[in-house]
Amino acid sequence: MTSYFPWLTILVVLPIFAGSSIFFLPHRGNKVFRWYTICICMAELLLTTYVLCYHFQLDDSLIQLEEDSKRINNFDFHWRLGIDGLSIGPILLTGFITTLATLAAWPVTRNSRLFYFLMLAMYSGQIGLFSSRDLLLFFIMWELELIPVYLLLSMWGGKKRLYSATKFILYTAGGSIFLLIGVLGMGLYGSNEPTLDFERLANQSYPVTLEIILYWGFLITYAVKSPIIPLHIWLPDTHGEAHYSTCMLLAGILLKMGAYGLIRINMELLPHAHSIFCPWLVIVGTMQIIYAASTSFGQRNFKKRIAYSSASHMGFTIIGIGSITDMGLNGAILQILSHGFIGAVLFFLVGTSCDRIRLVYLDEMGGVSIPMPKIFSMFSSFSMASVALPGMSGFVAESVVFFGIITSPKYLLMPKMLITNCGISSIFGNNYQPKISFNAQNANYLCNGNWNDINSYLFIIYVTSDVLWIQIIQCSKFQFF
Repeated sequence: MTSYFPWLTILVVLPIFAGSSIFFLPHRGNKVFRWYTICICMAELLLTTYVLCYHFQLDDSLIQLEEDSKRINNFDFHWRLGIDGLSIGPILLTGFITTLATLAAWPVTRNSRLFYFLMLAMYSGQIGLFSSRDLLLFFIMWELELIPVYLLLSMWGGKKRLYSATKFILYTAGGSIFLLIGVLGMGLYGSNEPTLDFERLANQSYPVTLEIILYWGFLITYAVKSPIIPLHIWLPDTHGEAHYSTCMLLAGILLKMGAYGLIRINMELLPHAHSIFCPWLVIVGTMQIIYAASTSFGQRNFKKRIAYSSASHMGFTIIGIGSITDMGLNGAILQILSHGFIGAVLFFLVGTSCDRIRLVYLDEMGGVSIPMPKIFSMFSSFSMASVALPGMSGFVAESVVFFGIITSPKYLLMPKMLITNCGISSIFGNNYQPKISFNAQNANYLCNGNWNDINSYLFIIYVTSDVLWIQIIQCSKFQFF
């Protein structure tokens, strides 16, 4: 049982409980709902920062702030929470990105109560996933994301929103079947008393064949969410049709949930199978870097191009996880944080640009820097961060992954060569396209948008603070794992 104040429980339930109150607020315009949601997100983020600063010991590698409360007597299901160095990065990232997405959702006016409630419900599910220490609770929090994303896609998406939402739910729900089978298999195997506790499951031994089967099941689930080729088919359509605030949550957090699960479940609970599959993870990650970056060249839709770029960058995370070195793993976690923030900001800039010029196809754009110099400047800066320009967050993360892989065993020599010769050049070519910004200005632009909106200035301030936060993490000697 919990022997001290249940900080993690409050962090998990606060967004969804406070979000439920939005339906009881008086309807005095959408600004009331916007500011209420922003205040909840900021309060949650400040509370998270306080808990991690004053109640979490960075020099302690054990699980901290543990909470344990049994909920089902006939089955070993507990409300079991706890965090370690692997958890705090994604939890803080979730707070930053959700607050950014709330600011980005400022133009949403249709059924805004439900829109903001769904965002807060996702917030609770994400915090719960990153802090869960029970396998069934992990599955519940994993599934809690599906319905809000489906509704956000189907109700506030583009012309093909129903098609994209259906595609998303079919792929992700289909992948969740393998997760459920794996959860039940691990919980029920080899014991008279079923257990779902991460600590006890980590000490459990399985036959090699069973461990490989379980590893495959979890891997398929995470490959859909990350996504890993060839299970990435839902990604471009989803990003292409979703509102850009939803895209920020998808690229910044949901894609990272798959990588987190790969570390937390596959690597920690199934270490022998992971040692067998890690060379293949490196090869698949290398192929993903090249394939996704190359495929993005053929995308006319601006948001789809950024989506493929995000999938390409996730290849570095997969490589770091498969490198079986501490440096490579820390680089993978740092890449989760770095690209989670960069990808979310790029989607915000693309979305707010499309709102102003009423165009989303690249071949119809040109001269964006003339009517929107501030957006152009920010987009250029974060594109360079995505390219991994030295001195920016992407460079440090991908460099750590690279040095982690070159210090791994010799049988990974071929993936090393592929990464060195093709990976970085593909990423650079994917992001570098100056004609969009400098071509002749399109006469059909409807530049009736105003960058002087309050949410735009708040966004600039928030982005600056996030950049400083990421740089502090990189310059410190803190290790996530």
